[in-house]
This record gives sequence, C-alpha cells and structure tokens, in this order.
Amino acid sequence: MATDPRRALPAVERVAEGLHGLPRPLLVGCAREAIEAARGRIELGAAVTPEDVLADAAARVHHLRSTRLRPVVNATGVLLHTNLGRAPLGAEALSEAVEIAGGYSNLEYRINSGERGSRHEHAGTLLARACGAEAGIVVNNNAAAVLLALGALARGRTVVVSRGELVEIGGGFRVPEIMAESGCRLVEVGTTNRTRLDDYERAVTADTALVLKVHASNYRMVGFVESTPVHALAALGPPVMVDAGSGLLDETTPWLPHPPSWLRDEPGVRQALDVGATVVTFSGDKLLGGPQAGIVVGRRAAIATIARHPLARAMRADKLTLALLQGVAASYLAGDASAIPFWRMATIPLDDLRTRAEALASEVPGVKVVDTEAVAGGGSLPGLAIPSVGVGLEVPDADNLHARLRQRGVIARIDDGRLVCDLRTVDPGQDATLAAALRESCV
Repeated sequence: MATDPRRALPAVERVAEGLHGLPRPLLVGCAREAIEAARGRIELGAAVTPEDVLADAAARVHHLRSTRLRPVVNATGVLLHTNLGRAPLGAEALSEAVEIAGGYSNLEYRINSGERGSRHEHAGTLLARACGAEAGIVVNNNAAAVLLALGALARGRTVVVSRGELVEIGGGFRVPEIMAESGCRLVEVGTTNRTRLDDYERAVTADTALVLKVHASNYRMVGFVESTPVHALAALGPPVMVDAGSGLLDETTPWLPHPPSWLRDEPGVRQALDVGATVVTFSGDKLLGGPQAGIVVGRRAAIATIARHPLARAMRADKLTLALLQGVAASYLAGDASAIPFWRMATIPLDDLRTRAEALASEVPGVKVVDTEAVAGGGSLPGLAIPSVGVGLEVPDADNLHARLRQRGVIARIDDGRLVCDLRTVDPGQDATLAAALRESCV
C-alpha cells in the first residue's frame, strides 16, 4: 500500500522553528495554517514538499506582519491622510505623553487638596483657554462630541438646523442620524442651497433647545447659495451650538507669521464663541493637529451639563489622548506652530521643498523635480490646494512601481500615469529613506 503523502508533512513545531518576526503563538498559528493548506492541496492531487510548507508559512508571517500598525512615509501630499493616521504628533507632545502614560499621574486627582479631581481639568481646560472659551471637555472623536452635546442639552426637545447643513461626515455618520440617536427632534429649515434668518425665526418655538450650525468641512457649495452667520443666529434667543468640524482654533492663526491664503473662509472656533455661540464642537486630529479626539468648548454652565451626562463616561478620552492634547494646547498657548507638525508641513516655503526635491533627483536616476498641489485632507478645506513641490517618475507601469514602493513603506500617488512623491508631507528626516526606496524600487 502506498504511503499517504500527508504523513510526510513536517510537524507544526518544526515549521514554527524556521519562522521569526512575530510572537511565538502567532508563528505557531501560521505554521498550522500552512500545514492545513498543504493537506488540502495534497487531497486535490498536488505534490507538496516540506520546503513548500515552510515557504507558505513564511509568506503568512510576512502578510501578518504587513497588516500590523507600522510607520510609513506619506508622500501623497495629503497632510491629514485619514488612511495614514491623519495628523503626525510633535516630539514635545509625544515625550510628555510617554512620561505620563508610562507611570502614574494626577489624571483624576487634585494634588493641592488631596481630593478626587476630574480628567476634564487638564487638556479640556487648556484648549478652552487657547480659543477663549470658559470651559472645555475632551471625548473620543467629534461625532461623539456632537452626540453628547445634543443629548445633554436638547434631549426630548427640538433642534433647528439648515437643510444645507445636514451633512454626512467620515465613516458614514450623518448629522440627522446623530441627532436622532441623541434623543432630540430635528427641525429642518431653508433649502439645500439657501437658508435665511427668517427661516430660523419661523421655526423657533418655546420647545427649541438649540439652534445648530454645522460647518460643511468636507465639501464646498458654490454659486447661488446663502447661509446665516452665527452672530445672527445668536440673536434669536435659543442657545447656538456650532459643529466646527475640522477645528481651526482661531481664523487669524496668531501662531503663524501670516495667515495662509488657502485657509480663506475656514471658520475659527474663537470667532464662533466671540459672536455668541454657546458651545462649539471640533476634532482634535484635523486642523488642530493633535490625536483623534472630539472637543467641546463653550460656556461654563453648558459644559458642566455636558460633562454630567451619563454618556460622557462612555465617550471620555483616555490618559494618553489627554496628555497629547495637553501638549498640543500648550504649543498653541505659547504661539509655537513649529511644535505642531501639521502647521510645520503646511507652511514649508516652496524654495525649501524645491531644494530637497533637487537633491533627491540628483540621487535617483530618472527622477525629476515637479510642481504639485498638496491638500489638507481629513475632511478639511475641501477644494482648496496648497502649492507644493515633489519628485516624479515617468515609467511604463506606475501602478507596479507604486506597489514596490509600498512594500518599502512609501505611499505616493499617481497623476496622469506618472508616479509622484509630494515632499510637503515627507519629513526632511525621511528624505534618505525615500531616496533609497526609489532606487531599490526602480531596479
């Protein structure tokens, strides 16, 4: 009788011994999967050697390693690239966060009195000061901030909002759905493209808890349009809640020598508060340049009501996020934009980018300096481009070249069949890595 070829397959332990790069339970899992796959191929009549099994197991290890979180070079020109983690964080904020997260801290403890404190007393308070608010709290993202604020301030009552502001934000969350989950009742006013003050006036009743103003941060409407500004809404009587979305703290950008032209028409959190908004919600990881978070700032009584809501605990931020945001807020209060990578990248002079591009072109055969346009990304500043410079490669198969680059941790883009690496989103310290990846991928 012929020997069953499945008996010749190597044992799991033997295959696992030839693997490396992951914790042993994962290596054993890859070995077991490779052996099971080999049995299946043998049953279909294929010939399988022990070397085939080890190669399959090694490929499974490589695939598993490639799916884990790891750093990449963002050469796409999208500063707040959602798929690549949005805003990179500054060294000072990271250092402080590591020190706090690596041990114990006064997260909910008041050192002076020895009493229990609140986690809202740290980053939330500093961010409020940075935008001129009386108080602030931090939750896990802006969708949570909107849901929590509506639930705390308007549950069971009506909230008036323009039809043109019933937007869908990232991940498929729609403003009407978030409002429904909060327990408030939506009252739509105006039309898709035009909503006037008298539209709001007719809708406001004694049952109106809030007038909601939503900034359309992920799209831009042009042409025959009209919207009602916050200061006019504040005169109606009910409190005004503004969902600022992308989180530009101050539209005058006092942390920069000159406000960039590409920031035109982007509303500032400070300005919304100055003209009468009761609460403003925004993201921590978009134009603020911090970690993923949702921030609510505004009048002290409203913020206290929001912080007492039962959902506040379910949505609260952890100590690492709060430590990072504390560092980001400190940079804004110090007027030091250089400590925030987003603003540092967004405002690099074109001449500096061109110098770096020329150096890369001199190191890699076939690479040419190209003028490009970067974008903010992350649902911020739709339709607005930031002039930039990068390097480009004309090759027969740009998709294949990009695939080889990705294997080396470089994410670029393809424009009209040409592979382009936009240097506005590449840290200068990564230029050597980019050059090496381009040389190796072009072989």
